[in-house]
Order: sequence, then C-alpha cells, then structure tokens
Amino acid sequence: MLALPFPNIDPAIFEIDLFGFQFALRWYAMAYLVGLVLGWRYVVTLVRRTRLWPSGRPPMTAEEPEALLTWMVVGVVLGGRLGFAAFYQPTYYLANPGEILAIWQGGMSFHGGFLGVVLGVIGWSWRNRRPVLQVGDAVACAAPIGLLLGRIANFINGELWGRETSLPWGVVFPGEAAGGVPRHPSQLYEALLEGALLFVVMWWLATRSGWLKTPGALIGVFLIGYGGGRSLVEMVRQPDRFLASPDNPLGLAVQWGTTAGLTTGQLLSLPMLVLGLVAVLRTRA
Repeated sequence: MLALPFPNIDPAIFEIDLFGFQFALRWYAMAYLVGLVLGWRYVVTLVRRTRLWPSGRPPMTAEEPEALLTWMVVGVVLGGRLGFAAFYQPTYYLANPGEILAIWQGGMSFHGGFLGVVLGVIGWSWRNRRPVLQVGDAVACAAPIGLLLGRIANFINGELWGRETSLPWGVVFPGEAAGGVPRHPSQLYEALLEGALLFVVMWWLATRSGWLKTPGALIGVFLIGYGGGRSLVEMVRQPDRFLASPDNPLGLAVQWGTTAGLTTGQLLSLPMLVLGLVAVLRTRA
C-alpha cells in the first residue's frame, strides 16, 4: 500500500534550561504568535485603505490594531484553553483546577478560542467606541492566517489526523494511537480550506468586491467558510477521543448528532453555518 512517511519534525523548535527550569518553544505556540502578528499587520493594511470602508471611514486608525492585538491574545489563549477544559475533559480539570491554565501541556479548543476573540472584539470596540461589526469584519479577514498556521502546526505535532485511507498521499503518523496505517492528512486539508482558500476568498471580497462597505458581511463569510470547510474535512477526520468520554457536557448533543449521521465537528459547525448565512443574507440582500 502506498503511503507517505511522516516528516519527523521535532514539535519543539528549541529547548533551553534556565536556572533549572526547562523552556521549550513549540511549533504550535509559534503558529499562534506568528498568526497573531501577521493578522495584526494585515488589519493595519486594510484600515489604511480608506476607500474599502463605508464613506471612506475605517473603523479604527492604523495605530489602534496594536492595542486590539492585546485583547486578541488574551481572548484566543484564555478562550481556547478554557474551552478545551470545559468541552473535552471537564471532570479532570475540575479535580485539578491548577492545571487549567497550564497551556504548555497542550490542549486548545478552536471554538473556545473563537468565542474568546469575539468577546475581545466586543470588549475593545465598546471600550473605544468603535463599530463592533466593522472591527469584527477586519479581524475576520485576518483569521484564516492563524488557522492556516495552526493546522500546519497540528500536522507537525502528529495530532488530529484523519481516518484510514488507501489514497497515495496517506500519511503514516507516529504513535500507537495512529495504528501504523496510512491516514488522511486532515490537518493539511483544513489548512488549505479554512486557511489558504478562505483567506483568498475573503481578500477578494474585501479588496475587489466592496464587501467591507456592508458591516457584518465578512463575519458571515468567515463563519460559512470555516463551518463549511470543517464539515467537509470531518468526513475523513478521525473523531476526537475526548468527546466520546461519559463526563463530556456535550454528551447528549454528540449522541443526537451521531444518530442524525453527523460527526461532532459537524454538529459544532452547524451554528456557525446558520449564523453566517443569516449575516450574509441580512447584510447583502
């Protein structure tokens, strides 16, 4: 059976020992950092192009995205970690609350991080009296950059792989859980759909089709793009093992989704798809 060998890249870019404390910079953390910085610079580029916005008035100055970045960092890190603890292993973290913020141990939730970013955008906008939907549109345009880098980091870590496959680009991932069989590199599928493709589509709509002139429209496009891309990849992605645990608060919803022929990822993406469609229809009608 044809299969591609896993490129055995060390998950840690480097490790150092400082006064007896071990510190490691991992690709996943680097993906977060680089994604946030590139997203910040992209938002600056968008707000500087005044003609893209309603009446030629961007929702913020070119200096303000730097302050917004701080809210984004707090929102994505805290939201992602708290979402992982709440959605995936609530019993464990209730018994070990001191480990909830131990981000270096791994474990982040996209949906939790997404909610954290939403709250960060709303909080910053209200505090600075800026239009929430327009600020949200700018952030939504930059979000696929982080998704692209994050999924590539998932691949390097050898995690969140897909189901078994006989296709020639199947990858044999390391670890006993992967079973030593070729699997779909679903992380790369998501990087292409939710990251690269979605970024190009939103860039075109924002800079060539005038969609930034209708507040909230590109938020809707992002929700549709992520929800749709994730739902497609879920067809070949291995289900997350934690969601099957009996202490998961989504247990009943997971059972209902399985009965209806949906995976957990598709079930969680449904609200995003619905909200995205509503947003686009209301703003572009």
